[in-house]
Amino acid sequence: MRASDCGPVRERAMGEPWPRTGGREKVDRLLRGALQQAMKALAAVAGTVYLLSDDGEFLDTVMLGGTPPEIFIMPERPPLNSGNTSSTALRTGRVAVVGEPAMCTSDAVLDTARELPTPYSTVSAPLIRGSTRYGALTIIRIPDREGPLGTRGCLSLKEIADRLARDLAALADSGHSVASRPRPALFPLLRPPPPDAEWGLPGVIGSAAINMMWVIHRLYPWLSAALTSEEVASATRLRIMAPLGAQAMALTAVGDGRLWVMGHNGMSPRAISQLHGVSAEAGNPGADALAHGAIFLSSLNPLHANYRPPSPFENLPTWAILPLRAGGHRVGVLSLGFSKERGFEPEEQALMAMITNLLGSALERVRLSESEHTLAVSLQRKLLPVLPDVSELVTTARYLPAPGGGAGAGGDWYDVIPVPDGRVGLVIGDVEGHALEAAGVMGQLRSAVRAYTTEGHDPAAILTRAAAFLTETELTELLATCCVIRFDPADGTVEAALAGHPAPLIRLPDGRITPLAASPGVPLGVPPPEPYQNFETIIGPGTVVALYTDGLCHTRTADVITDAQDLFLRSIRDADHDLEGLADRIIAGAPGPPDRRDDVALLLCEVEALRGDPLRGTASMSIARHDLRGPEATRSFIRRTVGKWGLETAANELELIGTEIVTNALIHADTDVELRLRRYPDRIRIEARDASVRLPVPSPIAAEEEAQEAEHGRGLIIVAAIAKDYGTSPTGRGKTFWAEVALAT
Repeated sequence: MRASDCGPVRERAMGEPWPRTGGREKVDRLLRGALQQAMKALAAVAGTVYLLSDDGEFLDTVMLGGTPPEIFIMPERPPLNSGNTSSTALRTGRVAVVGEPAMCTSDAVLDTARELPTPYSTVSAPLIRGSTRYGALTIIRIPDREGPLGTRGCLSLKEIADRLARDLAALADSGHSVASRPRPALFPLLRPPPPDAEWGLPGVIGSAAINMMWVIHRLYPWLSAALTSEEVASATRLRIMAPLGAQAMALTAVGDGRLWVMGHNGMSPRAISQLHGVSAEAGNPGADALAHGAIFLSSLNPLHANYRPPSPFENLPTWAILPLRAGGHRVGVLSLGFSKERGFEPEEQALMAMITNLLGSALERVRLSESEHTLAVSLQRKLLPVLPDVSELVTTARYLPAPGGGAGAGGDWYDVIPVPDGRVGLVIGDVEGHALEAAGVMGQLRSAVRAYTTEGHDPAAILTRAAAFLTETELTELLATCCVIRFDPADGTVEAALAGHPAPLIRLPDGRITPLAASPGVPLGVPPPEPYQNFETIIGPGTVVALYTDGLCHTRTADVITDAQDLFLRSIRDADHDLEGLADRIIAGAPGPPDRRDDVALLLCEVEALRGDPLRGTASMSIARHDLRGPEATRSFIRRTVGKWGLETAANELELIGTEIVTNALIHADTDVELRLRRYPDRIRIEARDASVRLPVPSPIAAEEEAQEAEHGRGLIIVAAIAKDYGTSPTGRGKTFWAEVALAT
C-alpha cells in the first residue's frame, strides 16, 4: 500500500480538547488515528495495536486495520514472553524488525533477522510511557513491492508509538480506561489489485480480497466435517486445488520420519510412487518445506538445480510446496502443481498460509482419530477367537467394526467352545457402547462365559453366572446382550438361552428359515425379574445356525429378527453348501455407513454330520510362526490323513496345494497357521487359517490401486490350475484360504 492509498489523517494538536464522545470512543479514535498514520508512513498493508492483557502475560489485539488476507495473518494474542515481534518490542523497549532487508540498526532498533512464511516484513514499536507498559504498535509491509524500510522508517514508527503512548497516559490520567478488551475493532483499508493479479476483477478495489476470503469461508466447513483422511483429501481437491487453479495435488502426511501420500489428483502413478515414503528430514522439496517454510517454484530450474532427478514434480512447470503444521509440530505437506509458469503474489502466499493452517489441523485431527480407531479395532480383533476345529460342525465368522471416526471400539464378540463331554458351545454377545471400555468389558465377559461353558453348565446357568459376574464385580455400568447355545453332536440336541439378544436363525435342510423359539430375557447387567430359561430343539445334518448382533440389521426395533430373516433369505442360493460364500453375501447385504453405526458380528455353524457318520470327517494341524519345517510337516499330515480315509488318489494334488498355501501364509501373513482337511462325499476341502487381515492377490503386481496394500503370493496361479474351486474368506481375527479337490466318482 502506498501513501496515496490512505485517506487523510488529522493529528490532534497538543492541548486540543478531546471530542465530546464516550471514553471507549475516545480510545478507539486515538488508536485508529495512530494506526492509520503508521500504515501511511511506512507503506504498510496491515497493522495492529496491541494492549497488554489484565494479567500482564499476553498482548491482546484491540485495533486492526488493513485488507484481507493480510489482516488475518496478524497474531491475535501473542504471549509476552514469546519471540513474536510485538512481544519483543514491548519487552526490550526497542523497535523490533523481522523480514526487512539488511539494515543499519541503532540502539532504538532491534533486527531479529527471522524469516516469515510469506514475503512480508513486520515492524513493531513499544507503547511505553514512563514505567507503564501499554502494548505495541505493529505493522506488516511488503519490502519487495514498497522498497526497504530502513532505520529512518523504524524511527518514524517509534515517534508515532511514543506519541500514542503519551496520549494513552493522558486518557488514563483523566479517568478513561485504556485496558484490553475481548473483541478487537477492525477497519478496512482497500486497494486495487496489481494489474497482473490472478485474483478478483482488475481495477475493482477489494475484489481480490473478497475472492480470497471466499475460499477460506467455503473450505472451513468441509474440513470441519471431515472424519477420515480420504474426506480431507477430497476437501483439498474440491476446495483448495480447484479454486487456486491448480492442475495437480498431492497431500502427504508425516509418519515414522517419512512422508506418506494420503490423497492425490492429476499426478501419474510413477510420480505418486516417488512421493510415497520419501524422507521427511532432507533431500527433497517436501522435507525442505517442512524444515524451512513454503517453497514456490515458478519454474523447474530451481528444482533441477537443487534436487537429484528424477522428481515427481517434473510434469508441470510451477509448484507450491506448502508445509502443514498443527499445534507447532509437523503434520504433512501439500504440493500444488500449475500448468503454466507463474509467480505467487504475497497476498496469494498469505492465503495459502491460512489454508495450510486449517488443513494441517484437520489432517492431524482425523489421523489421530483414525489411529485411535485402528488401535481399538486391533484390540477387539485380538480378543476375538480363532475358531476351533469341531468334527461335526463347519463354522465361520465375520466381524465388521463400527464405521466412522473416533475410537470406534465395540463390544461385539462370538465364540465356539468345545466342552470336555463332547458337546459344543456357540456364543455371541454385544456390550453396549463404542469406546475402549466396551472392548475391555467384552474381553472379560467373553472369558467368563468361556469358563462357565467349559465347566459344563447349561446355557441358562451360564447367563445367570455371567450376569452375576458383570454386576457383583462392579466391572462396569455398561449393559450386554448375549446368546448361548449348547449343541450335542451325538443326537443333534440344541439348548439355547438369551439375555436380551436377538434369537438365532436356523436354516433347515429343506430350505426353510425360522427363528429359534426362545424367550429374549433381559440384558446382562439388569437384575432379571425371573431366571433365564433354556429352550430345546433338535437339528440334523445340513442345518445351518446363524447367530448375529443387531448391527447386521437396518432396524433396532422388535423387527430385528424379521429383518435378519429377510437378509438371510436373500443371501441363500439353491443347493448352496458354501458356508463362507453365504457369510460373505449376508455381510454384503447388511447396511453400510451412514445407515450402520454399530459393529457387526456374525457366526454361522453348519451341521455336517452327527457323530459316527462314516462319510464325513475332519483333521487339523497347527504350524508355528517361522517354522521352516512347516511345509514338510504339511505334506506328511496330508498323506497320512487321506491314507486313513482311503483316498490316496487325491494326495498329490492336496500336497501341492497345501505346500503352496502354507508356505505363503508363513511368509506373508507372518502368524501361526492352522491347516484343516474336510472330507465330503464328492470332494476334499483344504483350509489354511492365519491371523492376518490382508487378503491375497494372484500376482505380485496389483492393477487396481485398492489392491496395493493386499498380501501377495499364496501361489494362486498353481492353486487355480489344480483346484476344483478356491477362495479367501475373512474371519473376525484373520482369514481362511481354502481350496477344494474333486474326488473320483
